[in-house]
Amino acid sequence: MSVADENLSGQDLSPAHGQEIEYGATTPVPPKARSLSFWDMLATWTCANANNGTWFIGGVVAATTFTGSLLVTLIANPIAYLVMALVGYAGYKVGTSTMALTRPSFGVRGSYLPSILNMTQLIGWTAVNTFIAAISISFLLKDAFGFAAFGEPGSYKAMLIGIIIMTILHFISISLGHRSVKVIERIGIVLVIILGLWETVIVLQNVSFSQILAWRPPAHLRMPFGSAMDTMAAFSLAWVTVIAEFTRYGKNRSTSTVAPMIGANIGLFWFAFVGIIATIGAAVATGTYDPNNSDPSSIASRLGLGWLAMVIIILTSTTANAINLMGAGISLTNTTKKMSPILSLWTVTLAAAIVTFIPLLVGSFLESFIGFLDYIGMVFGPLLGIVITDFYLVHKRSYDASEMEKANGKYWFSGGFNVMAFAAWIIGVILFLLTHKLPLFSNTIGATYPVIILSGLIYYLFMTQTKKRKVS
Repeated sequence: MSVADENLSGQDLSPAHGQEIEYGATTPVPPKARSLSFWDMLATWTCANANNGTWFIGGVVAATTFTGSLLVTLIANPIAYLVMALVGYAGYKVGTSTMALTRPSFGVRGSYLPSILNMTQLIGWTAVNTFIAAISISFLLKDAFGFAAFGEPGSYKAMLIGIIIMTILHFISISLGHRSVKVIERIGIVLVIILGLWETVIVLQNVSFSQILAWRPPAHLRMPFGSAMDTMAAFSLAWVTVIAEFTRYGKNRSTSTVAPMIGANIGLFWFAFVGIIATIGAAVATGTYDPNNSDPSSIASRLGLGWLAMVIIILTSTTANAINLMGAGISLTNTTKKMSPILSLWTVTLAAAIVTFIPLLVGSFLESFIGFLDYIGMVFGPLLGIVITDFYLVHKRSYDASEMEKANGKYWFSGGFNVMAFAAWIIGVILFLLTHKLPLFSNTIGATYPVIILSGLIYYLFMTQTKKRKVS
């Protein structure tokens, strides 16, 4: 029975009878605590994708040409957000977080590893958006105080100040858990609309659409279509690992499935398109194409958009990171009961600030970003295939939240680990590593989605055979 329909055993499952402001990973959210409306969820996931990271990913896949990047966006993302809707429904029905949903497939203890990996990738996404926003702050500091901006010698001081400012904004944005996120996203959606329209108009005023359509990247910088598919898929699938943190607060099923799918697609299509035409437009206008400088702050500076654009970039980074930090913090609560949800959120916020310095040390933001996306596709593609298969096919959409923490319970398996799930996961990772560079995949559909399907199929076969052996 789903906690979306009624409380388990008729008990009030809200932490301390509503005194807490956030629920832990495995604590089902009761119906009376489900406060997110359809429009709240729509705004949340529109803002999640209408941000600097989406702009940057649009600039990265622009290396497939305008037509190629548009096709990648229109093909890769609806598939990813269908996957998100499937996991979102599971979160709504069971009432627990995304990483808690890995317990019935990977085991009570086995879910700790996916949770830790998910926490690291969400911290990584926070760092990506923070770094882009810090670039904007560096340009503002240059105009106001003469500091060296990002890309200029001696810019470390401005970037340091930018990272500190963004971290303070992040602490504010997650101070009340999902409640403050809801408020932040309501404000953010207005700013996103302003920025998106403004950027689109400015770019098309400077460069004609026919020039954008005819542009071709230098041969050595051109990205194969399948590689762009993997890059875009990894970008969008990263949101799937945090979807249940929000859909478990949805008031009804459509709020938890249709709203996030529509919002995520709208936000991504819009801002990826802005990133594509802004990057290509800047390349046409300047005569040079450098994907390292396709972040929105650098493009806005090159197009002369001024300080207001930089401020909006900073604020939209905050709205996106509120979701990243929410997911990372709740993933941490799936591994330990010693930290409250709010303390976990503060911990991951501080960790994200530290990780943001990595691109400064590595020397290339783009290389760090692409390597990060490869990691997401390799690790989380197979994981999601297994989780979806387990919920819909193995357990027939029926999880018992009261069993998710029990030693020797329904989801304990052997010592708290389901070996079959880990075997399928490892095989999926190996398949990705073996195929994503092969021309058959890198030039066509990419490896991410085929590996998701194959990992789910392998897991289903493993579990079916295991059940047959138990019966015999």
